[in-house]
Amino acid sequence: MPSPHDDYLDRLARRRGEVARFDRLDARLAAGRLAVAALGAAGAWLVFGRHALSAGWLGVPVVAFIALAVRHNRVIADRTDVREAVRFYERGLARLEDRWAGTGSTGVRFLEDHHLYARDLDLFGEGSLFELLSTATTPTGEATLAGWLCHPADPREIAGRQAAVAELRPNLALREDLVVAGAGAVAPEAPGLGDWGGRPPLLTSRAARALAALLAATTVVTFAGWMAAGWGSAPLVGALLVEALFAAGFRRRVHLVLADLEPAARHLERLARLLARLERERFTGDRLVALQRRLETDHRPPSVRIGQLTRLVALVDSQKNQFFAPFAAALLWSTQLAFAVDAWRRRAGPGIADWLAVAGEFEALCALAGYSFEHPADPFPELVEAGPIFDGEALGHPLIAGARCTRNDVRLGGAAPQVLLVSGSNMSGKSTLLRTVGVAAVLALAGAPVRAARLRISPLAIGATLRIEDSLQAGRSRFYAEITRLRELVDLGRGPRPLLFLLDEIFHGTNSHDRRLGADAVVRSLAGLGGIGLVTTHDLALTALADTAGGAVANVHFEDQFEAGRMTFDYRLRPGVVQHSNALALMRAVGLPV
Repeated sequence: MPSPHDDYLDRLARRRGEVARFDRLDARLAAGRLAVAALGAAGAWLVFGRHALSAGWLGVPVVAFIALAVRHNRVIADRTDVREAVRFYERGLARLEDRWAGTGSTGVRFLEDHHLYARDLDLFGEGSLFELLSTATTPTGEATLAGWLCHPADPREIAGRQAAVAELRPNLALREDLVVAGAGAVAPEAPGLGDWGGRPPLLTSRAARALAALLAATTVVTFAGWMAAGWGSAPLVGALLVEALFAAGFRRRVHLVLADLEPAARHLERLARLLARLERERFTGDRLVALQRRLETDHRPPSVRIGQLTRLVALVDSQKNQFFAPFAAALLWSTQLAFAVDAWRRRAGPGIADWLAVAGEFEALCALAGYSFEHPADPFPELVEAGPIFDGEALGHPLIAGARCTRNDVRLGGAAPQVLLVSGSNMSGKSTLLRTVGVAAVLALAGAPVRAARLRISPLAIGATLRIEDSLQAGRSRFYAEITRLRELVDLGRGPRPLLFLLDEIFHGTNSHDRRLGADAVVRSLAGLGGIGLVTTHDLALTALADTAGGAVANVHFEDQFEAGRMTFDYRLRPGVVQHSNALALMRAVGLPV
């Protein structure tokens, strides 16, 4: 099997070749249309100017021009799709070559100010975990993926996602097709599409609908009688007056039904391509088969249902033609179509929200499958019911380029300590270790593979204090923000799931005495509630906590070397307390008078 990088390169070369072929076809068809237009102009001159040909000959260039125009539009549409496929593989190569940051969707709209770990673990924003993972093209797909990252799932749900991701992982053709079909499928400005489908019906009377059709038929008959049978105008005028009174009684409801029809149908028509691709795929796993079945409404796939609505919209739009408008009014065109649209929405509308949800879940699963395909060495974690436990071997951070990523083992809970106190100098890797553990837990509890050689994990809640900030507008200091977050973590630790807590430089904004007492109390409290976690500190006095915690707390550290005015790190986690500090040497190296 080729590597993901080679596979992407090969497919990218083929798609670029197809773009070049379509470019050549585009140029030829454009030239052909121009030539046919010129031929038509010459023919018109011969017909009307020289009277050398009969008018029937003009049909030849007209038919040829229409045929070329249809073919040209198809080529342009196909080229647009292939260009989207080119972008799909270019983005995949950018991820594999670690130059993806800033090129995809950042998901910042999903960042909640009071979330207990999203900002701390760089889940959203430029260069974030979401940007690395997301290949979704619809807002629902992005929202589904963001929800999985922000809300840990239960073991049964995680197992289902893992199985679905494993089935989708080798199906690169499906992932490409979904991105191509879903490009612009549902615009962000259409958040109410599901609400539109779920609105209560306004035109439910079958008798009124039948009467509208009868009145329109009566008008046709009276018009024919007036034109061909000498009935006079009175029957026709009477039929039109009755129609006018009937239409007036339904005018408000007809307007409400048709007011939002065009934008809703346009978004649904775009979504139909993505759904049609999912309908055609054959799945074997229970999760994917169940998702596919959810798309059907009355045993009809959504692409068929949306096609019915698209045809109704085309009929509604036809009355905008100035020639047809008077006939449309005489046929109660708007009223009859409003009844048809409302009937469609009554049958299929409640399923729209589910169509969007299913499409979004498929996109989220494909995003995780794409990550798994691009990182074949990253395994699925082993889920264990009994906990709390986080047992990771050779953990690495997925946002750090593989060539620069130093991996470490981290074991918490079970036979290992509940808490690791991490000491070491600035830039030595303490905060990165916390983020590595946190992101591994987020991925594991979302159903994704993890950057590790192996990971065993139990269901956990997650909380962190890595990006606690003060707020000038709220009049809140960093220290107050930190103790507020810690109180939230204690409350979370009392919940049904054990807490994985990641505390960075705990209480560094206060004096050493209060810091030591406060940190001791908070760590003991979180551990006493059954939590597991890591706590970083520069205050070596805090490391004494391991001596009095009865084995529940252990010290680990990162080292650094300062040689020839330069500080270096190996980012290797070691047992015990750091034994030296190079802070003063670093201060002198940058010119401070210490």
